[in-house]
Amino acid sequence: MHFQKKPDWHIGEAEATPEEIFLNRRQILMAMGIGAAGSLSGGLLLPSLSRAAQEDPSASLYPVPRNEAYELDRELTPEEVNLRYNNFYEFGSHKEIHKAAQALKTRPWEVRIDGAVEEEKTVAIDDLLKAMPLEERLYRHRCVEAWSMTIPWSGFAMKALLDYSQPTSKAKYVRFETFHDKEMASGQSQFWYPWPYVEGMTMEEAANDLAFMVTGAYGKPLAKQFGAPLRLALPWKYGFKSIKSIRRITFTAERPVSFWEQLAPTEYGFWANVNPDVPHPRWSQATERVLHTGDRVPTLIYNGYGEQVAGLYDEIGKSEKIFY
Repeated sequence: MHFQKKPDWHIGEAEATPEEIFLNRRQILMAMGIGAAGSLSGGLLLPSLSRAAQEDPSASLYPVPRNEAYELDRELTPEEVNLRYNNFYEFGSHKEIHKAAQALKTRPWEVRIDGAVEEEKTVAIDDLLKAMPLEERLYRHRCVEAWSMTIPWSGFAMKALLDYSQPTSKAKYVRFETFHDKEMASGQSQFWYPWPYVEGMTMEEAANDLAFMVTGAYGKPLAKQFGAPLRLALPWKYGFKSIKSIRRITFTAERPVSFWEQLAPTEYGFWANVNPDVPHPRWSQATERVLHTGDRVPTLIYNGYGEQVAGLYDEIGKSEKIFY
């Protein structure tokens, strides 16, 4: 008899919210007219979210079908908590950044795809959304600052973007770049930061099933403080790798030097894979504080996704430090 080994992050059926209850909740919200425009917080509609969804021409696309292959071992972080605890250095270095981030203008928004591709192109975000198979995934998110959350991201697999971009054999890495507009984003006036924000990954990482391009969350278009209208989610890496508000995607033979790597290369390297046994130079990574509950829980290697990604680093790990 064959027994399939469950991954570390798998949740038992008895512990999960029954699908019919979750779907009924969505149907109730949509019947109330807020399924794709906002959420409930203490019985009240969050007005900023309602306005954001109404202004976003992609609002009618959400909610999107959930991919049940991506499960969690803990409850989702409430939307109102995630909306008010964010890093977005383009608008400031504090966590209460959600108000300042509303200055982000997400339309018109174009994404440039260039470098080692069959044909360079510039695509409007709404055209890109129409070309991609959208789905919802439940993911963990582990910040390098040793706090964590869970979130229902909507978007499309990075694999779909690779098919759309048609990189050539010269492409070894993917380089991501955000916007640069200090009149819109006050944080970009801080000259000591190497703006614009840049991040990168290998082509092998980009082709992994977990790599996800995010366009929405909580059944609606992406909130501005989450990095609207397009961000990256790499759940096995520390959160700073998941770049926000992407404007340019470049396929290249040279390994990109990321934003934080430029600032502090001994603390924030290229790989940034989660490992409880490799401390940050200034604090331990052995445990993490779970947002909303405040519980301190053990950190899992690769943030609990080792079964899916550890094989990416079998050879690399022999010659490089793949965690920092």
